[in-house]
Amino acid sequence: MRTEKICRTNIPILLTGDGGTGKEALARWIHNHSEYGAGKFVKMNCAAICGPLLESELFGHEKGAFTGATESKPGRVELADHGTLFLDEIADLDLNLQSKLLHFVENGTFSHIGDQCERKVDLRVVCATNKNLEQEMLAGRFREDLYYRIQGFRLRMPALAERRGDIPALAEFFRQHYELQFEMKSPTFPRGMMEYLQSLHWKGNIRELSNCIARYVLIGVEACLAEEGAQQRELTRRPKSAVGAEVVPLKRVAKDAIKDIERNVILDTLRANHWSRKKTALVLKISYRALIYKIREAGSISGRTARAEGTPPSSVQLIRK
Repeated sequence: MRTEKICRTNIPILLTGDGGTGKEALARWIHNHSEYGAGKFVKMNCAAICGPLLESELFGHEKGAFTGATESKPGRVELADHGTLFLDEIADLDLNLQSKLLHFVENGTFSHIGDQCERKVDLRVVCATNKNLEQEMLAGRFREDLYYRIQGFRLRMPALAERRGDIPALAEFFRQHYELQFEMKSPTFPRGMMEYLQSLHWKGNIRELSNCIARYVLIGVEACLAEEGAQQRELTRRPKSAVGAEVVPLKRVAKDAIKDIERNVILDTLRANHWSRKKTALVLKISYRALIYKIREAGSISGRTARAEGTPPSSVQLIRK
C-alpha cells in the first residue's frame, strides 16, 4: 500500500539492499504503476562505465565534444523523458558527476557535453545501491546534499534469508517464468524441496534463487541441488575450519539431499495409492523393480511408517516385501 502511494508521485526514490535482492525489479514495478509508466524505463549502471564516458552516457554529447565524438548523441536522461531513469550503483558515481546530477535532480535541466544550451525533461529518478551511503558520506566519497535529494523516499530490500517464507512463491514464479522462456515443461516441485530451499543461506539472494530454478527447469532437481543448494547447505552445517575435521564431498551431500526428496515423493505416492507398489510404479513412471530398490534403499519407508498411519496389515506386508 505504501509503495502504491509513492507511485502516484514523482518523488525521487532510493532503493537499498544487498546485490540480488530485487531492487531493479521493484524499480520497474514502480515505473509500471506510476503516471510515467507509458514512457521508457531507462537503466544506467554507474559502476559499469568508466568516469570520462559516464557523463556522456548520462547527459549526452555534441559532435566533436571529445575525441571519437563523430556525431551528436542523446544521453540516458533524454531517452527517459516522460519515463523513469533508474541509476543503479549510485554510490559509484564520481564526485564531479555527482554535482551535475544534483543540479539535474533539483531542476530537471542539463546540457550535452560540448553544448551550453540547457535542456529540460520530465521524468522520475530512482536510484539504487548495495553500499552504506552514510558511511560513503563520512568517507567523503558521496555528497551529502545529493544523498538527501535522491532519497525523497527510501526503501530497503531485505535479503532473501530474512524472508524465507517468500521462497515457495518466488520459486514457483521463476519455474513458470523459465518454462515460458525455455519453451519446456518441468515437474512440480517434489515434497520436501521447498523446506530444503528454505534452509539455505542464499548469499546471492533472489538472483541466486532464480538461477537455481532455471537449472531445475532445464535439467531437473539433481542439478538444482548439486550445483547450488548442496554446497550452501554443507557450508552452513559444517564449522568454517577445524583441524582434522572430516571434509564431506559435495557430490555425497547432493546425493543425500536428492534421496530425501525421492523418499518423500515415493511415500506420498504410496499413500495416495493405498500403499500399492504396482500403482505407485506406474504413477512415478519407473519400473516395479526400480521402485522396490528405492523403497529398500530409503529404509525408513517401512511397515512401521505405514502402521503409524493406520494402514491395513496387508498393505504393511506389501511395503515390507
